[in-house]
Amino acid sequence: MVSPFSPNPRQAALLQEVQGRGSASVEALAEQFGVTLQTVRRDVRLLADAGLVARFHGGVRLPGSTTENIAYRQRQRLNEQAKQRIARAVASAVPEGSSLIINIGTTTEAVARELRAHRSLRVITNNLNVAAILADSPGCELIIVGGQVRGSDRGIVGEAAVDFMRQFRVDIGLVGISGIEPDGTLRDYDYREVKVARAILEQSREVWMVADHSKFGRPAMVELARLSQLDRLYTDRTPPQPFPALLAEAGVQLVVAAALEAAMP
Repeated sequence: MVSPFSPNPRQAALLQEVQGRGSASVEALAEQFGVTLQTVRRDVRLLADAGLVARFHGGVRLPGSTTENIAYRQRQRLNEQAKQRIARAVASAVPEGSSLIINIGTTTEAVARELRAHRSLRVITNNLNVAAILADSPGCELIIVGGQVRGSDRGIVGEAAVDFMRQFRVDIGLVGISGIEPDGTLRDYDYREVKVARAILEQSREVWMVADHSKFGRPAMVELARLSQLDRLYTDRTPPQPFPALLAEAGVQLVVAAALEAAMP
């Protein structure tokens, strides 16, 4: 009879880290725990064989399908401080008097909270949570997209939302993402949401993406775009390889919020 797998302290800590993030790259875990890539890969293999995590190219994630995202309430708690740092960095770069489209995501919602003190903003959103955050802001003219409300996270999706988005041309399209794969594709889970996000990219003079460190190397089913379609990418840690090279090749301005805050007086 085979004994059940019992993680050692490092493996247990690694498992806890993946559970907190949702996913992580092998390089990031090796750096965090001060061990070699080979050691992390061996730990990940043992945890995966026990059904505690799932492996993908270059990383590890919580077990489950690439067709379904983590539940909204869990996503709200994941990497919360990282999202707040990203949000402050984005808000500091948004000029007053500008127009934005803000789409679905817990990180974009964090940005909306940081924009409440801005003046003379025009914000279009397909996210009812963003709308609730900004509804009482005196410096914001708010436009809510029409369409089908997705009950799991109060996002507005579908063809009606796509058609509505195409009426506008804004200064900044602010988008989140579920996963950035090592081939440079930006991916999400719901095709209806992806179609709206594509319309946002088309109707924005600049596209700013917000993605915490757990999104790098994370798989998802539906391709939204490629890195070359972005102008800026805001994150909280320097991405692992091969992403810095991919971003440089695509001409995307990378803003690491932790480094930005460290430089502030």
